[in-house]
Amino acid sequence: MGAKFGGDDDLIADINITPFVDIVLVVLIIFMVTATTIVKKAIPVTLPDAATGEVAKDVSLGLTMGADGSLLLDGQPTTPEGIIAAIDVAKKEGSDVICLIAADKMVSHGRVVWLLDLIRSRGVAKFAINIDDATKIGPDPAKAVIAPAP
Repeated sequence: MGAKFGGDDDLIADINITPFVDIVLVVLIIFMVTATTIVKKAIPVTLPDAATGEVAKDVSLGLTMGADGSLLLDGQPTTPEGIIAAIDVAKKEGSDVICLIAADKMVSHGRVVWLLDLIRSRGVAKFAINIDDATKIGPDPAKAVIAPAP
């Protein structure tokens, strides 16, 4: 379709899609060139089948720190040495150990960090800190006024 020169002031109602097609083709070419460089190089290996294979198990250890300084392992009183022994036993079984930590809100931050350091020193990389679900953020505990004991 060519341009019309003259006195006609007709409205041009046709859409010229040539620039759109050009842009799409350029983007397609860029994608094709970069897709081959993005692909990760790997050595093709066919893994053997085995009927007796086992899936690695995850072992969860529930650790609780009470406001009075007590330590619980899966609800039973324990010591730091007991925690270390439980982690070592789980690791010897070939399990991936996950520690679930619950600490009273009155436990100092330093004590929680100490417990995290203890479990990480035994090779536990996965842990979670239990919390109570709240619908809104409460007041800053550091600014809370604590009433004296009677």
